[in-house]
Amino acid sequence: MSGTPPENRPGWHVFHGTGVPDGVPVDLPEAPPWRRFRGGPGLPPPPDDEEATRRRLGQVEPVPQLDEASIETVNAALLLRRPLLLTGPPGVGKSTLAYLVARELGLGRVLVWSIVSRTNLRDGLYAYDALGRAQAIAAWRAGGPDFPGADGVERGTGGQSLPSLGDFITLGPLGTALLPYDRPRVLLIDELDKSDLDLPNDLLHVLENGSYEVPELVRDSHDSMVVHISDPGERAMVRNGHVECREFPVVVITSNGEREFPAAFRRRCLPVEMTTPSREQLLAIVRNHFRALPADAENLVDLFLDRVSSGGTHSLDQLFNAVQLTTAGGLGDDGSGDRLLKMLLRDLSMGR
Repeated sequence: MSGTPPENRPGWHVFHGTGVPDGVPVDLPEAPPWRRFRGGPGLPPPPDDEEATRRRLGQVEPVPQLDEASIETVNAALLLRRPLLLTGPPGVGKSTLAYLVARELGLGRVLVWSIVSRTNLRDGLYAYDALGRAQAIAAWRAGGPDFPGADGVERGTGGQSLPSLGDFITLGPLGTALLPYDRPRVLLIDELDKSDLDLPNDLLHVLENGSYEVPELVRDSHDSMVVHISDPGERAMVRNGHVECREFPVVVITSNGEREFPAAFRRRCLPVEMTTPSREQLLAIVRNHFRALPADAENLVDLFLDRVSSGGTHSLDQLFNAVQLTTAGGLGDDGSGDRLLKMLLRDLSMGR
């Protein structure tokens, strides 16, 4: 793929679209004054999830997996601290972009918020298990609470303290991404067009201000509370019920184009129209997932591109399935192979 060599790009072009890290975390360009936030104290880097990244990207090689225009838009979003809005047909690799950015820039585990028709803003920010807390308090009281001790903490007969409110609050993917990390988290909001009509508008305030409140913690008498977050086994402290980021997260929003979003929402996002990768990119992607280029892979890539050019809906996963079946010797010489390939590479818009 032709394009501007990395050494000839502006200094704020830190993402090259390969998913290959430089070996050290990349310093992002300084945020513009209107996109700087005051959250703190700073949190340590998040954990990696190399297994999830490898499932998405395979063992990447230094070949850009996006076109030049898309790479420029991603870098502009990183500079301006604005969300990316990725549109395009299903299966062209929109959600993969979040993992490319996270691995290449060393930003740790990708937080994923998968949208369905019932999803609301609070689902992404936090969940409060009120029933679980009520049951825990009832069980604690059943043990017979003593009078508060000298520290003012009410304890049961066994010395156990009253169940903490924070034990029953879990920050969602969006809520976790807005914690005050010293380097931005990567948040994938997948298939936002499947949400109800209100969610894009509800997101506007959070995306603009980089902050939110947990009302249950605001009303609590404690100045700070440790809560669960979306990273498995991890917890974080929330002060006065208020969460504000230090670095605005890298927000990747995907849409299959099933409906239009409000103008106010689109104004806050940088758009990227995703299309089927080129032949060179597809071959590189196949090599990434299969560690080498399997036999007949080039022919299958050409066949896949022919199907795409003929119209309809096709997914990269169909190509991977065809290559895997060929590699495993699953295409016989009795004509069943042609039938299987036709089934695997069928037009998904036809319904069957």
